This record gives sequence, structure tokens and C-alpha cells, in this order.
Amino acid sequence: MSRDLVLGGVRAVMAGGLLLLGLAAGARAQQQRPANAAPAAPTRVEYTIGPGDVLQIVVRKEPDLSRDVLVRLDGRITVPLLGDLDAEGRSPKQISEDIARGLARFVNDPWVTVAVGQALSARAYVIGQVVRSGEIPLSVPLTVVQALALSGGFKEFAKRDAIMVVGRDRKVATFDFKKFETGRDLEQNVTLKPGDTVVVP
Repeated sequence: MSRDLVLGGVRAVMAGGLLLLGLAAGARAQQQRPANAAPAAPTRVEYTIGPGDVLQIVVRKEPDLSRDVLVRLDGRITVPLLGDLDAEGRSPKQISEDIARGLARFVNDPWVTVAVGQALSARAYVIGQVVRSGEIPLSVPLTVVQALALSGGFKEFAKRDAIMVVGRDRKVATFDFKKFETGRDLEQNVTLKPGDTVVVP
């Protein structure tokens, strides 16, 4: 038997062995994966529009109808051809659908996109026994503890176990920082919503 033939046979056996090892590893991984496992999808929270926000309205192929609009203190915006529309408490997608429906009377198959140009209404507030009282921009989601950290932390006589989070809807939740820092009741560290006020007595 020639040397080349022997080497070819060895290579074939090695390749087959590697293939079997790969299949076996894949089978083990499949067995270890729960049957109902699904790829984790990031949770997206839809932005809620509020007074002071600047919205960018783009109507495809209609530059005269595309513009930036300010959400007024009454929660409304003014749109060409449609007049005033309610915007406060709604999402950009809902606003774009409303505008598209309204413009369908004037434009064939209007394609409307609404984006938040400046999220000026997305603010929470921290007051009381903290180093720096004031407003906290919610340009990114923030929890109660993160807002307290941005406020410089507690003053000496702050009642850390009696913090309140007062919502725009006047609902009140309590926050016990002493429990939180010892790893208890972590669920109370909620994500703040626009208009929330953290009160540190």
C-alpha cells in the first residue's frame, strides 16, 4: 500500500472523528437547553409625549407638511391642514397614525413619521434632604436610587427609610433605602416616570 494512500485514509478517519465530536457536542447543548427556551428580547418602553417636547413630523414627498412642532402647555400640537391635535400622553406612533388618517383627505397614501426631537418633558424631581434638589432629565431610564445618586446623596439628617415617590397622578409609593442597601426589598427601586417627584424627608 502506498504512503499517500495510507495518509489519505488517516486524514479521512480524523475528519470523520471531528465531525462526530461536533455532532455530539451539538446534541449535548440541545439537551441542556430548556425545551421552552426562547431568545431574550429587550423590553422597550414606548415614549409618552408631554408638554415642552419637540416633535419632528416628516411626510414623505411632502416637504411643505414636514416640520418640527412644539407640544404646547395644553398638550396639543398644530399640524398643517389638520389644525390642533392632542399629543400629551400619547406615543409618537399614535400621533403619526392620527396625522396619516387626517392627511388622507388631502394626500394620496400619506406616509408619516413622527419622532421626538427634544424630550424636554421627560423629567423627574428630587427634593428634600439631598445635597442638590432639583429636576433630573430622563433622557435615559433612571431608577429611584440613580436619581438620588445624581442629586448628590443624602444630607446628614435625612430619613432614609421614609422616602416617598409621588407620581404625576398623585399616587404615592414608599422607598426604604435602608432595606435596599442591605439587599432587601429590591423591587421598590422602580424606574421613574416623567413627572415623578422623589421626596426625602
